[in-house]
Amino acid sequence: MTDNLMAFLNEKKLAIDTQLTKAIEKLHAPDELKEAMNYSISAGGKRLRPILLLSTIEALGEEESLGMGTAIALEMIHTYSLIHDDLPAMDNDDLRRGRPTNHKVFGEAAAILAGDALLTYAFECLVSNSEKLSDTLKLKLTRKLAHAAGPEGMVGGQQEDLSAEGRELSIDQLKHIHDLKTGRLLTFAIESGALIGGANDEQLKGLRRFSKHLGLAFQIRDDILDIEGNEEDIGKPVGSDEANNKSTYPKLLSLQGAKDTLHDHIDQALVVLESLDLKSSRLEQLTHYILDRKQ
Repeated sequence: MTDNLMAFLNEKKLAIDTQLTKAIEKLHAPDELKEAMNYSISAGGKRLRPILLLSTIEALGEEESLGMGTAIALEMIHTYSLIHDDLPAMDNDDLRRGRPTNHKVFGEAAAILAGDALLTYAFECLVSNSEKLSDTLKLKLTRKLAHAAGPEGMVGGQQEDLSAEGRELSIDQLKHIHDLKTGRLLTFAIESGALIGGANDEQLKGLRRFSKHLGLAFQIRDDILDIEGNEEDIGKPVGSDEANNKSTYPKLLSLQGAKDTLHDHIDQALVVLESLDLKSSRLEQLTHYILDRKQ
């Protein structure tokens, strides 16, 4: 990773972290609930989805600040999903981003409520922190985010993932689960940035294609890191997929086959980007970052 990209990622992460902290601090809510919400929000993380959103706006020549309300809403929903995924009834994980999971610190009931609070507050933040966007656009973004996160998106993917434990899936079945569980929110990040940035129809269609390849690449890289990653870097024990008897890309394709497929999706994502008339190379840099990331 270049020093330039690292500086960019750190700068954007700081800006997003600041807005997330401010949003929770201003809540008139029980202190215990705010503490549990903030614990997971402030646990770190790459903030990749909101950074992709803001970078898409930049690539279209608009001000990134137009998308900050949508960006923090997206990160709140992502964080809520991690809190709930870690629960004993789901993945039963003890560590997340190198820290004890939310329910290990605050108890299961408080963790559930913290996740519920982040999910619902996200939509308030999307609408109230986006004064410069039209009401029509805010309504469209709200509907698309709800769809990406809901039963036909992330939540449905989590259910299918749980149901698939202990069964060997086909590659197409695995792609479908990951498209729902991981890909839909990542696609929303790119698509919402495109809508806020004023993309034309050709750009919007291209950026959707780009997001599909990027989402698959992201998940394949995750599966590879579960085998080759360093626990200190990824913030949780390696080998959890194998321990839970989950179908993964390395399991179905071999480790080298998964790496080849990862490079293929990265190459296709870059080809799509090159075909679009964009004003920034940040999306290209972020695509290479997904290929090489260690966490």
